[in-house]
This record gives sequence, C-alpha cells and structure tokens, in this order.
Amino acid sequence: MNFEVVITCAVTGAGDTVGKHPALPVTPEQIAAAAIDAARAGAAIVHCHVRDPETGKGARDVALYRETVDRIRSADTDVVINLTAGMGGDLIIGPDDAPTKFGEDTDLVGAMDRLPHVEELLPEICSLDCGSLNFDDGSLVYVSTPGMLRRGANRIRELGVKPELEIFDTGNLSFALQMLKEDLLDPPPLFQLCHGIPWGAPADVGVLKSSVDQLPPDANWTAFALGRYQMAFAAQAVILGGNVRVGLEDNLYLEKGVFASNAQLVERARNIIELMGAHILGPEETRAKFGLVRRG
Repeated sequence: MNFEVVITCAVTGAGDTVGKHPALPVTPEQIAAAAIDAARAGAAIVHCHVRDPETGKGARDVALYRETVDRIRSADTDVVINLTAGMGGDLIIGPDDAPTKFGEDTDLVGAMDRLPHVEELLPEICSLDCGSLNFDDGSLVYVSTPGMLRRGANRIRELGVKPELEIFDTGNLSFALQMLKEDLLDPPPLFQLCHGIPWGAPADVGVLKSSVDQLPPDANWTAFALGRYQMAFAAQAVILGGNVRVGLEDNLYLEKGVFASNAQLVERARNIIELMGAHILGPEETRAKFGLVRRG
C-alpha cells in the first residue's frame, strides 16, 4: 500500500462531454479556475487540456494553453502543471470503399507538432500516449507510432519536462519499457495506467495488478478508470502502491444523477485515501518524489 499519495485532477479532457455536463470547464478562465479549486481541495497535480471556446471541442491552440497556464501560475495556490501532449493523433478512417478518404474531424500531426505549447510553456509534466488505439465503436484511431514516440520522448527530455507515460493497453506498457531500455527516459519514470477507455485496458483490478507487477522498482505511477469506476480505482491504486487521478475528464458524476465539480471529486478521493490511513502529498513533496523541475 502507498501511504504517501499524490492526487492528480484531470480538469476537462477533450472528449465530447460539453453537452453532457452543465458546467464543464471550456474557456481558459474556466479551466484555470477549476484547476485552482482542485488544488485547494487537495490535488497536487492538475492535468490540463484546452478547448475551443466557441465549439467546446478539444484544441491545440498555443494561445489557449498560454492563457490557461498563466492564470494557474499567477494564482496564490501552488500546483504542479501537467499538460496533455496527446492532441493531434486523431485519424478518422473513411468508408470501406475509400478508407483513405479521412473524415473531416481528422487531426493528425507528427510528434513535434504535438509539442509547441510544451516547448513554450515548459510545464513540469506533459503526457506521452504510448501507443495507437482503436477508440470507441466508430472509425476513430488514435495514432501514436513507435517512431513518433521516440522522437517525442527525446524532445521532451531535451526540454527538461517529465513525460507521463500514458498506458492504455498492455502493448503500450511494453513499448514504454522499451523506451526505458533505450535510455529515452530519465529516472524515475512516471507511468499512468489508464483503464476503461474503449478499446483499451478494461476497468479490472486483475489487469491493473498485472501492469503494476511489470513496472520498474523506481517507477512512480498513477491509475484511473472511467465513469462509475473512478473512486473504486482510486482505492485500488492506493492499495497496490500507486497514486490517484480523478476529475471531469474521466467522470462527470459525484453519484448517480448528481453532477460533480473537479474539486468535489478531489475531495471525495481525498476522503477515501485518508480513511485508508494514507497521507496526501502537496505540490512540493510531489516534485521531490517525482523528480520534477519547478516552473513558473
């Protein structure tokens, strides 16, 4: 069991959830305010996407990231900033008779074009999605090839940013471990074990434990699962020696029929963790534990 737990709050994500929650953060002001509230509730790390303020869809606009990060850094509440670097991997395969006629929502760019906001803003952490994945039941494929990952990992290390290795399935973990063997990642590595994303690793504790058993001894890791499994996985992660992620990116509800805020989800997770006898780490303790370079 982990008795010194880091809570990450994933504030908004990029999924089609704007119409499903009445107060999902969309604008930089809203995202930053939600991140600060989550930090005050006990999150040591905030994981941030940005969205187009007009459409609510996920975006890669550096100006939106800049405003969001500036607002968080100028607040009177310290928190570790973790920016997604996963945007730009969406490939919508065309119909069977024309599969290369990619859908209009395709947003596919190379490894370097997924990092301009990271290069400018230098967050302490950015995500690195460690493999491609069939996503949902349609024709969306998330693309993150070995070549892209090696180039991305190398550039992130040059920037002095800690990559959070996003593991959506067992092959993703195998490749992340391969990057460690190739000395593309500085110690201690930081893993995030992601469960319940269609069609990735299921929200099953046996699958979680199998992944945990393969991690290097010096690894720091966090686990989460989507929807109704969010709090159950928070407890399981602590029991297995890991850290916790909650937030509206992964789950919109505090309980059935009751919409949550990010701060409320952090408070719920914190209560569970503390009732288990563990201590919540703050941002400075988290920086020391994860080997982060403080920014801003």
